[in-house]
Amino acid sequence: MSDAALHYLRPGTLQLAALPPLALYVHLPWCLKKCPYCDFNSHEGQGALPEARYLDALCADLEAALPLVWGRRVHTVFIGGGTPSLFSPDGIARLISDIRARVVLAPGAEITLEANPGTFERERFKAFRAAGVTRLSVGVQSFDDAALHALGRVHDAAQARAAVTEAREAFDTFNIDLMYALPGQTLDALQADLDAALGFAPPHLSIYHLTLEPNTLFALHPPSLPDDDLASDMLDLIVQRTAAVGLARYEVSAFAQPGHRCAHNLNYWKFGDYLGLGAGAHGKISFPHRVLRQVRWREPALYMQHALAGDAVSNQTEVSRADLPFEFMLGALRLADGFDLAQFTERTGLPLSTVMATLESAEQRGLLTLDREGPAGMAARVRHTVRGFDFLSDLQSLFLPVQGRAVAAEAGLRPVTLPRPR
Repeated sequence: MSDAALHYLRPGTLQLAALPPLALYVHLPWCLKKCPYCDFNSHEGQGALPEARYLDALCADLEAALPLVWGRRVHTVFIGGGTPSLFSPDGIARLISDIRARVVLAPGAEITLEANPGTFERERFKAFRAAGVTRLSVGVQSFDDAALHALGRVHDAAQARAAVTEAREAFDTFNIDLMYALPGQTLDALQADLDAALGFAPPHLSIYHLTLEPNTLFALHPPSLPDDDLASDMLDLIVQRTAAVGLARYEVSAFAQPGHRCAHNLNYWKFGDYLGLGAGAHGKISFPHRVLRQVRWREPALYMQHALAGDAVSNQTEVSRADLPFEFMLGALRLADGFDLAQFTERTGLPLSTVMATLESAEQRGLLTLDREGPAGMAARVRHTVRGFDFLSDLQSLFLPVQGRAVAAEAGLRPVTLPRPR
């Protein structure tokens, strides 16, 4: 075992009885065009992509990381971006083959690829399926040409429909990715987008509230967006329409038919581990006595240079005991079904006493309920109330360290939006 792995196995302040499930995130950072709302680590491709060199770098990155996850099974793989469907099916096949050669994938492991209609070519999605992808996530965002133009997307509504049609033919499980509260969007316009999306009978629908993120073009030149009241009405419409066709809201921004929930994202929300490979990728790796966060070099050229030299990680930090409750609750409280309270100790290594006072305070505020099914009336499961789901950001902020919580308390309750997960 490497010196780095032995270093992280030394005694520490936490006590994790078992390590959580492990997932793999692979970041392919190039796009045809940078969208004005996007704050992801994505870069407009200039000429031919360095596909082979980047795949070499990913392979070297994974090999260097193996000592930290040695012997652990990988349950899901998510290939995100950027626009991963810019890579050739042969390139994606090589990537999946390289992963299988170096880690043990669980039987039937979910392997998701993000794709955009602007990169759609007939039969291309079927080629991704043949390469080993099991689940496609199509970044439609809207089926309205005017909305797509306002969002700076490179595809039009006809391409969006063609891409989803091909995804439905090629994959048993696929996701349509939409956004709402778009520039100038009305309730009727959202209704039309939902009509179009639900007309494909998707097994999974993700839908996010457009937010103005720092360091984006929209932040510098803000468009006119629906106000909070209209955005709230839009969310109500989304919940009603999805429920009517059997898409259950299992997470704040995700709706699925039975058996089609995104296992990779569920692992995030349940504070599972994930090894992040690729330019700017983030990762979380647990050890018996500590939880580690890693970040890869951000710029693609710099990432490839460092990864090929065996040094892909630009920085890493150990998550402090004070930050662990908030990090856990940030994901767990997104789940519509709630979570077993015992999982807090299993995933953080902290005793329940760390969060019980805050949970009880949130219960008194009407934001969640504690199902007292455990021994001697101890709380066994946490569930939100309707109010807690509506004000999710405020519920999560209660678990910030003391200084952050005081600031959050002064801000007052704000209706939840559905930002895209990072």
